[in-house]
Formats: sequence, structure tokens, C-alpha cells
Amino acid sequence: MVAKEGSSDRSLELFLKIGLDERTARNTVANNKVTSNLTAVIHEAAVTDGCDRTTGNLLYTVATKYPANALVHRPKLLEYVVSSKIKTPAQLEAAFSFLANTGPEEFNPNEFEEACGVGVEVSLADIEKTVGEIFEESKNTILELRYRTNVGELFGHVRKRLPWADPKIVKKVIDDKMLELLGERTAADNEKPTKKKEKKEKPAKSEEKKAVVEAAPQLSEEELNPFSIFPSPEQNLRVHTEVFFSDGSILRCSNMKEILEKHLKLTGGKVYTRFPPEPNGYLHIGHAKAMFVDFGLAKERDGHCYLRYDDTNPEAEKKEYINHIEEIVDWMGWKPFKITYTSDYFQELYDLAVELVKRGHAYVDHQTPEEVKEYREKKMNSPWRDRPIEESLRLFEEMRRGMIEEGKATLRMKQDMQSDNYNMYDLIAYRIKFTPHPHAGDKWCIYPSYDYAHCIVDSLENVTHSLCTLEFETRRASYYWLLHALGLYMPYVWEYSRLNITNTVMSKRKLNYIVTNKYVDGWDDPRLMTLAGLRRRGVTSTAINSFVRGIGITRSDNSMIHVSRLEHHIREELNKTASRAMVVLNPVKVVITNMESDKVMELDAKKWPDAQNDDPSSFYKVPFSRVVYIERTDFRLKDSKDYYGLAPGKSVILRYAFPIKCTNVILDDNDNETVVEIHAEYDPEKKSKPKGVLHWVAEPSPGKEPLRVEVRLFDKLFNSENPSELEDWISDLNPNSKVVMPRAFAVPSVEDAALGDRFQFERLGYFAVDKDSTREKLVFNRTVTLKDSYGKGGGK
Repeated sequence: MVAKEGSSDRSLELFLKIGLDERTARNTVANNKVTSNLTAVIHEAAVTDGCDRTTGNLLYTVATKYPANALVHRPKLLEYVVSSKIKTPAQLEAAFSFLANTGPEEFNPNEFEEACGVGVEVSLADIEKTVGEIFEESKNTILELRYRTNVGELFGHVRKRLPWADPKIVKKVIDDKMLELLGERTAADNEKPTKKKEKKEKPAKSEEKKAVVEAAPQLSEEELNPFSIFPSPEQNLRVHTEVFFSDGSILRCSNMKEILEKHLKLTGGKVYTRFPPEPNGYLHIGHAKAMFVDFGLAKERDGHCYLRYDDTNPEAEKKEYINHIEEIVDWMGWKPFKITYTSDYFQELYDLAVELVKRGHAYVDHQTPEEVKEYREKKMNSPWRDRPIEESLRLFEEMRRGMIEEGKATLRMKQDMQSDNYNMYDLIAYRIKFTPHPHAGDKWCIYPSYDYAHCIVDSLENVTHSLCTLEFETRRASYYWLLHALGLYMPYVWEYSRLNITNTVMSKRKLNYIVTNKYVDGWDDPRLMTLAGLRRRGVTSTAINSFVRGIGITRSDNSMIHVSRLEHHIREELNKTASRAMVVLNPVKVVITNMESDKVMELDAKKWPDAQNDDPSSFYKVPFSRVVYIERTDFRLKDSKDYYGLAPGKSVILRYAFPIKCTNVILDDNDNETVVEIHAEYDPEKKSKPKGVLHWVAEPSPGKEPLRVEVRLFDKLFNSENPSELEDWISDLNPNSKVVMPRAFAVPSVEDAALGDRFQFERLGYFAVDKDSTREKLVFNRTVTLKDSYGKGGGK
């Protein structure tokens, strides 16, 4: 419905009175829902005659962001805003968090004011002192980056230490401090925006439906402590005597006093979370985020996290997957409080299903899946929905005893077929499957559904925070409906955005398809974003956790994370931990004609770019002899000004060794183009200073071939950033995602490398020893290239 013109004019005038800029005010008027909310807030706050801009902006935030399930507290919040007791966005966000989890009769002014920093005055001197301390801590980085310094990161550090400081004053103090330390901007400082613009134009080739996040990370308070968004058990488990709705369909956490007291007695007020993977495949990087959220919150709050297998579908589950999950959880650095299975609770779940039927909240249904779908679409009740309780109890017992054929009956929850939420349309609680269970054996022939079992087991395990991804948000209604119907303890449910990364698929169904159809070399193929694949590729668990921490825990579900952002975190770590070595992937022979044929020198090469001469452990020995090998791509028959490799008559420096100059080239007799051998002379006095620096590998002794290794170069698995959106997504597979270099040469120092050892092969990237390695031949996987297109990083 479009607002009438006169009404729009009045609304615009009202919004301008409270200090909104004209553009924001006009955009607001164009949105009927926001207009209605903001108008109500202005009248409720009694500022129809106007107010200052700061107050007006806070009122606008209340109207657009305040949780609808906490409307009962809005008048009190507006009193604090209008009286300027709450005067910053940070205070308002703290107020949202507090009030959203506070029952109608539970508002405690002292607790509220403490949580929101009411009355806390942060002086200019306090801000200047804190900014000075942060600048001192980051001085070297700021001096190096100058005005390319991430000011948002500095701001985040200040906000963490002074959460109630005025952000405008903080920004001004930071700007002043930058000017004091660096002086006026130079021409070089001002060049950066142009370069950024050029970079942005490059990837603008695709028209993906979802935005791709490629910007450098800005460390906000939530990124410094991403778990700060979650309330404590005392906050989120306040006693409620009724069941409330947040948007008309999703129930909010509601516990009777005696139930809550029993829960707190069992948990001691500690945080309890759970990581609940289904053992039907290998874990991928999305599960790394789930682990970080579940295990991380418990660890940060000194609580406990269960590793609970969601094993309600015996047909899809394998012991292989269960073993893999435990191994990967451990590798990722997480320690479960207990390892449990949903099947551990099959008896309790069955008993509660009987109770649900007895209470009139479930019935045995005989509709086919097609009929269920049709009836749900038409919002029609099943013909068996109102059958007598005694009849459903008898039939459910027959289902349990295997007296009814598979597919002929289900137990359905009697929810709300007229709801606007599809997940309230009498979901299935139990179905018949004559399949032995890998954990529970053959005791059962009926199995609970996820929608039935998940929330009940959360309750039975006294989970305080039931955390899941946003696609489960609409199931929250069913989650709380069922616990309420059974009179069970209700955990706090919160959904966050799932992790989507470009140029890959994250769906278990799609992953299973490309694995079983051998488009890749198994679940641990290094091209996959499975955690097993990333580990085999050489990625460390700490780099993955750092990446997940960096993207934060939010409810924003409209973006994908560019793979370059993950690669940035990988490089950041490997640049510090992977020792250097030299490997030539596609060697071409160079004979140094002015060197004795039997002469072999032993030179020092750096393991680390900042190696000190007085530290022998920072160097490795590399032989230098008459015959060396360089990359075939580092030689050209025709030179050019912008080329720094070797060419006829041209000189280069062999890293850690000597300058050499090409004196002759031997070509293949068949095509007269392929270079067979290069002749060169070296400069033992190092008098010449060519610009080009090449890596190389030499014969360790006259006539003996260098150490031969196999190197596997991996690239993105799919060409498109979002292959899942393509109808024929398989055709988008990158045919060059894996290139094998079977005859590479390596320096002797890598000869004893073991599985998992990581190196930076100079000028080539970071590499790790693969499990296919043998005593006769080492195999290396390229983890990531040296080039960092995301942020400052990479090797040296």
C-alpha cells in the first residue's frame, strides 16, 4: 500500500524535525513499515516538536533495529535516550542486548544502567591517553604504512578499552595523532586511492547475485571478541511465565521458574553449547566456523561444549565419518566436554513422543510424501489429524514394534497448519526405517526426525546456547513449540550467517557428488574446502581459526567471502612459520663455462628473510657447481626492458650465489626453438649488479642429478565465484585446478622432509609434503601462492 501524498509530507516534516538529513528522511518516507515505526517512536518519546540530531539518530535506530519481541520496554528505553542518559550508538546497542532478553516484570534499572554505561563520562584526557597508548603499541606499523594504516582497527582498539567514549571525539583524536606522528600527507600517500580503484575494476566481470567481500578486514569490537554478542546464561535464561513471539511466528526462550532453577542447579550457571554434525560426510570449512562459534563461546566463557553426533538417519551415516569428525575436531584445536550421540537418547525421545501424543500434540498419519506436500501447500489438515489419542498411541506402538510397513505411517506433531511459517505445518517426528543403526544397532525400526530430536536433546543436555546457521531460523518456532508442549527446559537459540566462499561448493550433496564421481581425488583432495582437503594442502588449523575469527559472527547473510581472504590468513601464518628453500619446477640446464668441472662450492642460504649472520640455525647449505638449473620461464631468447630474467647477452643474479651472464644457447635440432641448454659465465667477484634475481638448483656433485621431487600446483576448483547458482555447475569445473610437475629439482635440505612439513619455495609459493610421498620420491602440494591479492602479506 502506497502512503498518501499528504501523509508523506507530514511524515517528512516530522522526520526532518528530529534532525534526520533530507536524504535519509525521504528514503524513510518511501518505506511504509519504517515510517510507521519511526512515527510511533517519535510520539512515544514526546519529541514531535523536534530534538537534536544525535537524539534523532538514536530514535531512528530504535525504530529500525529494536527487537519487536521487547516492545514492552521501549518506553523506558526512550526515556533514557531523550534524557541523554543513553547518548551513543554503543550504549544503544548494549541496551538492545539487555532488553531483548528481559521479561516484562524483570527490568532492573541498576543492572540496565551498568550494562549500558549510563552516567559513565569519558573525558577528552582519557581518550587522548588511550589513543596515545595504542599509537605507541602500533608505532612501527603506522610509520611503515603511514596513511595506509587501517584507522578502523585503531578505532576498534580504543572502543574495546573505552566502550562509552564519544566516537566523534575518538575519531578526531586519532586523526590529530596521525597528523602529529606522520605530518601532512605526501604525494605518495595520496596515490593509493587511484590504485584501489584500479583493483576494484578487475573483478567486476561477473554479475553474481550475492556480493563478494574482498576488502581488508576492519577489526571491530566484535572481531576483537566475537563472542561479546552472546548474553550470559543469567541474561538469556530469565524467567518468563508466558510464551512470547518475536515476529508472529518465532517463539522466544521462555522458562518457568522451577524449570530454570533446576537447570541452573545442574549447570552451576556455566555456558553449555554443542557442536552437532551429522556423520554423513566429511567436515568442510563451514563447519570450522560452527566449531569456532560453539567451542569458542564455551571456552571464552569457561563453559563446556558437547560434540554431539546428529545420527538420526541410519542410511546416510558411516563409522568412517564419525572417526573423521573426531579427528578433525581435535586437529582444529577443540576439546569436547563429552562426546554424545542423539541415538544415546532414543529411549527418552520415544517416551517423550508418547507423552506428546497423550497431551494431544501428535498423531499417527498415513499420508504419502506427495499428499503431505499438497496438503501443506493448501494449508489443509491431514485426514488423520483429529484421530483419537488412544488410536494414535496404539498405532505408534505398532510402528515401534515393526508391525507397519516402511512408508505407511509417520508420527506428526500437531502444530499450526494456518501459520505463515512453513516449519509449523505438522512436522514429522518419527518415521519407519527397517535399517540397523551404526551406533544403536537393530533395536529400533523407527527413528526421530531432526526437527523432533534436536531441540529435545539440547534440553536434556542442558545446553544454554543453541547456536545454528540462519537457514534454521524459521525452525525456531517448531523448536520452542515442542519444548513448550512437553514442558521442558528451553535453551537460548541464536542463528548466525553461514560461511560461503567463492569458487567452490559447500553443499554436502554436491561435495558427495564430485567425490563419488571422481571429479576430485577423494574427500581430502587439496582442491576441496573440506577440512581434510585443506589440511592435506598444507593449511594449518590456526590459520583457519584466524580466518573464521576475522570474518566475525553476524546475522548478515547476503555476502560471500572471497577465497583470497582465506589465502591472506594462510600466508600470514606461513610467512612466519615456513622455512625457505629453492625448488625449480620446470628446469632448464645452465652450464657455467668459466668454472672448473669438478668444483663444488657450499653456500649459505637463508631459511628466514630476517636471518642473522651469527645464528647458524637460520641458514641451510646449498651446493653450487658448474651445472645449475633455472626455471624454463626465467629464460627468453628475446630480451625486453621490462624483463628481469636471463636472455642472450644478459646477466642475472643467482640468489645467494653469483651473477651469471648468458653467452650461448643450444636449441633443439627438431624445432630450433626449444632451449636444450644455456651456457653462461659467472662473476666470482660479484662486481656486476644485475637487477634480476633467480632461484636455482645445482648438481650436488659433478654429473649427479639434483634431488628430484614431484610438485602439485592447485588452483580454484571452479571458474565461477558462485558455481552453486549455475544450472550446470559441473561444467564450471576448472580443468587446470590441478597441474602436476613430476620432474622438479630441489635443494638437498628438503630431502628429509616429513609428511606435513611446510616450506616457502622461493618465488613460487608455500608448499607442504603430501601423504603420497615415498622414500624414493617426495611429493609437495602448493598450499598457496606468494601473491596476496587481499591484504598485505606473502613471502619475502
